[in-house]
Amino acid sequence: MTCRQAWEQMTALTADGSSIRNFHADIRIGEHLVETELFPLDALRAYTAWNLELPVSDGDRMTYFSAHRGGDQGDYRAGMRAKIANVVDCLTSFPASKRAVISTASRSDASHADDGAAKCMREIHFHLDRDELNATVLFRSQAAEIFPKNIHFIGALFAEIADRLPANVVPGTLHYLTTVLVSDRA
Repeated sequence: MTCRQAWEQMTALTADGSSIRNFHADIRIGEHLVETELFPLDALRAYTAWNLELPVSDGDRMTYFSAHRGGDQGDYRAGMRAKIANVVDCLTSFPASKRAVISTASRSDASHADDGAAKCMREIHFHLDRDELNATVLFRSQAAEIFPKNIHFIGALFAEIADRLPANVVPGTLHYLTTVLVSDRA
C-alpha cells in the first residue's frame, strides 16, 4: 500500500474513536508526502528538517510546532546526524547486517509521566534486499492524524540513507508496526 492509503486506512479504522492494538502494514515508502489540513507541506518540511537535525528557522518553529502536532513525543532529532551516519556505515561495511538501527528512545529509565521521554517512534531497523532499502519501524503509539508527519520524516530518512549508500539503492518497503493506533492526540 502507499503512504496515503495507509493514512486513509488508519483514519477509517479509528474514525469512531476506538483504538486498535498491534496495527501493522507494509507501506511502499517512495511517495511519502501526505498533506492534510493539520500538516500542510511547509509544516511537514519544517518538522522533517527538525527531526533530521537540520536547521529550522525560529519563524517556522513558531508557525508550525505545537503540542497538537506531536510535541515532545514526536521530537526525534537528538543525535540524528550521527545515527544516520552509523546506519550508512553499517550497511556499507556489512550489507547483510541486522544492526542498522536508529533508536529514538531517550533513556531506559525514562518515566511514563515524561512526555519528552515517551517517544512515539521507538526504533527503525534498516536492511538491504538487493537494490532496495527496506525497514521495520516500531511505534509505541500512533495517532492517525499525526501519521503524515511521521511518514514524511521516515521517507526522508529512507531517501538520505539510500542516497548515501555506495550502490544504486532505492527506497523500498516499510513494515510499519504500532502498539496502539488512535485517531488523534486527545
